[in-house]
Amino acid sequence: MAYSKQLQAFDKVMRELPDAVAKAIEPKLVIEANKIAGRIQRAAPEDSGDLKDSVVVTPPGQSTPAYSQPGGSRIAANNEAIITVGNHVVRYPHLVEYGTSKMAAQPYFWPTVRTYGPRAQRAIKLALGKLVKAAWQRS
Repeated sequence: MAYSKQLQAFDKVMRELPDAVAKAIEPKLVIEANKIAGRIQRAAPEDSGDLKDSVVVTPPGQSTPAYSQPGGSRIAANNEAIITVGNHVVRYPHLVEYGTSKMAAQPYFWPTVRTYGPRAQRAIKLALGKLVKAAWQRS
């Protein structure tokens, strides 16, 4: 997967941070990811409830559910919280999101991420800035 220059620069900064600061930001990552996941659940179309219940936040170091979208099962890297939809029972989230030849698209995942992602990034950057400032003052 190709990453933007901004994401590459952010990744470089995150690698260079002291481990203590990187570990301290993880709760904020999970909190912001849970906020977005809740909004995705509210935006998901009504069905039996399985689709909404399959929205999961995977914290750093954990594995995403098998058959989850986007990307299937993988392990979240350090300082990464992954929001996925789908599991071994719910294997159709991408069909709902993008539609089929027999069903119109009902986008719920990516519009929510695009809308609330920047807000979460700002909150994480603010928390990170505070942690870095505190670490800088202690050293």
